[in-house]
Amino acid sequence: MLDDLDYRLIALLRSNSRTPVAVLARELGINRSTVTARIDRLVDSGVIEGFTIRVSSDVEEDSVRGVMLVATETRSSHDIVREIHGYPEIEDLHSTTGTWDLVIQLRARNLAEFDRVLERIRAIPGVRSTQTSLLFSSLRTG
Repeated sequence: MLDDLDYRLIALLRSNSRTPVAVLARELGINRSTVTARIDRLVDSGVIEGFTIRVSSDVEEDSVRGVMLVATETRSSHDIVREIHGYPEIEDLHSTTGTWDLVIQLRARNLAEFDRVLERIRAIPGVRSTQTSLLFSSLRTG
């Protein structure tokens, strides 16, 4: 069970996962060993699945980004998620309600690579239909 301190620690790590333990401790008003123990516990229990980076959109300005909506056959969403887990082109993946079962945010280096990943996903057994929209500019980041 997570407590308020865990949620505050997670919020700070979401903002910058490279924040030094000493800074986290000062922000939270606790000692460094407590911060380290909490992070270790959150990782060991699977609450924190990993640490990542956000790359400035300027670095990948020529990349192609899009959102793919996926409708699945009954009870196939878990199999599809397991299949696409680890695709490097997938930036975000969400389950949802309504017409679509999954929302996938994708990024590829160019249109040909983008098209290839769309085809790979469409070919997965259990994918009933898809709809894809390209993203042109980000209006909000973070």
